[in-house]
Amino acid sequence: MSPNKTTPKNSRRKLGKRQTELLRSLCDALSVSGDEQEVREIVLREVKPLCQQVEVDAMGNVLATRVGSAASKVQVMIAAHMDEVGFMLTQDDGDGLFGFSIVGGIDERQLVGKAVIVGREHIPGVIGAKAIHLTTPEERKTAVRLEQLRIDLGPDGGAKAKVGDRAGFATRYTEIGPSIRAKALDNRLGVANLIELLREAPENIDLLAAFTVQEEVGLRGARVAAYHLNPQIGIAVDSTPANDLPSYDEDGENTRYNTRLDHGPAIYLMDGATIADRRLAEWLMKTAEDEGIPYQIRQPNPGGTDAGAIHKTRAGVPSISVSVPQRYCHTAAGLIRRADWENALRLLSAALARLDSKILTPSEA
Repeated sequence: MSPNKTTPKNSRRKLGKRQTELLRSLCDALSVSGDEQEVREIVLREVKPLCQQVEVDAMGNVLATRVGSAASKVQVMIAAHMDEVGFMLTQDDGDGLFGFSIVGGIDERQLVGKAVIVGREHIPGVIGAKAIHLTTPEERKTAVRLEQLRIDLGPDGGAKAKVGDRAGFATRYTEIGPSIRAKALDNRLGVANLIELLREAPENIDLLAAFTVQEEVGLRGARVAAYHLNPQIGIAVDSTPANDLPSYDEDGENTRYNTRLDHGPAIYLMDGATIADRRLAEWLMKTAEDEGIPYQIRQPNPGGTDAGAIHKTRAGVPSISVSVPQRYCHTAAGLIRRADWENALRLLSAALARLDSKILTPSEA
């Protein structure tokens, strides 16, 4: 790492209307795993003027390269997945009623009564189940099973939909004081941040931006993208669950996902798919401390990011993840703090600006 502690211009920038309107358009788009077209179109529109090379690979990843001008550069792949959790229509029961399967990690107990949109026309619908008036005391003791649920589009909407269409929650992006509420903040936050990093990428790196597909169903796009880009360093930018609500456990101790809102971006040391490269963790933490940027350590726990695929590509890629904490992940409405989002962007900008090839010196640990 460079010993220069001068704060880069990028680390001081604030989120403005451009960034929030970009996040709004990304979150309100429907791009469930395997059909990321809506977000891909937004990404292509934004990155084509910024990069020397932009392509869409066979999987549907957007791979955008911004080449630095320095004599000695580090090839850094930053990945942000475009897909969101949601549903796929699997059975047409007629009269606008469709059976469906869950795509990605969603708790089916939360689904009854949720408003949804279906297909690229965003056909409005609702996830329906038997009303409480029609249930028996025995039925009320157990959660409604997925096979008992239907997406109800009505006769007109049903005529426009077909088996195989994706569906997602209908929640619209909303700013609430210091907070932002939206669907698909996992991971439209990462997509928005990666686009911003491309706008003013430092000259000491080649920024290999990978807007990936199918992360929510197994990190599939990132594996292909990393093989193609063959980077020296991999970074996944994502969103991670915040576990900061009041605890009603007997001991009251929070031992899972201890990230919290208002405490800055979360730097990963280990998750269910990756043990972060120690050199990269120290680089990010030192940058944050030098620049006065708040950060927190994501507690090791299950789950994972695109880094889980990147670090195992070819002969291996030193990798790490940085995420914005979010309440209510993988539900109809996530909640973040604008300040945490801003500080994640500041941290990544400042860290990239001070990166040099010395970080790749083999670690003794």
